[in-house]
Amino acid sequence: MGIKQKCLLCVQQMSIWARQGTGLPLAFPLTQNFQMAIPLNPSHIHPPFAHYSHGVLVPAGQRLVFCSGQLGIAADKIVPPDCAEQARICFDNIAAILAEAGMGLGNIVRINAYVTGREHLAAYMAIRNALFAEPYPASTLMLVSGFARPEFVVEIEAIAAGPA
Repeated sequence: MGIKQKCLLCVQQMSIWARQGTGLPLAFPLTQNFQMAIPLNPSHIHPPFAHYSHGVLVPAGQRLVFCSGQLGIAADKIVPPDCAEQARICFDNIAAILAEAGMGLGNIVRINAYVTGREHLAAYMAIRNALFAEPYPASTLMLVSGFARPEFVVEIEAIAAGPA
């Protein structure tokens, strides 16, 4: 069984591993007693086209964090030319924002992503798919004509839920 599956089966064990310093990536929740969000994928509608859920039910009493859209610019102001690296920076930035609230990428229940062309879809989806396991967050991916600066090709927003 892979580490992502272990995460889904036992979040409390993950927090123990985190305290033991096993070097888990930020893609996994490191909070205790987090009641996992419940994916909503009705069997009578077309299934999701990729690794996302049609909807996500956040259990009562959870805290929510709304992350503004993140662009693929590193702290040193470098903007990589390719979508995959920009997406990686976007998710790293989101992970840093969530860490401020004691959460990680595993707490994300909703993603909105925007890319500037169809040629960027596969690169974005490869990064997203590598970071998330079932139950997948709800997700929307949109094509846009551009961003404030022409070198940006992807922007990612997220909503996360965690224990109160």
